[in-house]
Amino acid sequence: MTSAIKAFIRGVEAVNRVVGLFSMYLIFVMIGVLLYSSIMKTFSIPPLWTLEMAQFLMVAYFMLGGGYSLIDDSHVRMDLWYSRWSLRRRASVDIFTVFFLVVYLGFMLYGGFSSSAYALRYGETSYSSWAPYMAPIKIVMCVGIFLMLLQAIAEWLKDIAAARGDSVQ
Repeated sequence: MTSAIKAFIRGVEAVNRVVGLFSMYLIFVMIGVLLYSSIMKTFSIPPLWTLEMAQFLMVAYFMLGGGYSLIDDSHVRMDLWYSRWSLRRRASVDIFTVFFLVVYLGFMLYGGFSSSAYALRYGETSYSSWAPYMAPIKIVMCVGIFLMLLQAIAEWLKDIAAARGDSVQ
């Protein structure tokens, strides 16, 4: 592997680690919002914003943590035979499957950009009584998809190296 490819992989992994570690703490913010909502409901003062804010935080948590889960190989995998295969065979199969992941994420990113542009241009709001602007969460989703796309490309490059018997490290 060339030094440029190794630098790309290291750079993408460094960014995804920082963003992933940050996004881990969003779950505590979401718990705080839901706790606040529960406490306020006991006093018969239900806030309008808490449910949707918790949903937005969960989307950010999920989307921004996608690249980190690829680094740690902690995503869901159907493991009937995979664990018994050699490293080179796993890498060869992953080259094929990660290619489809990259294509899928490319389509998602295209749709996300289109949806974000629409939300920004027309000031799209939610249909709830709180009616928050949708552009911020859509932009966060695009950032998460983009970071996961970069990480999928980095994983694909690592798999190509492993299938050839090379090492990226």
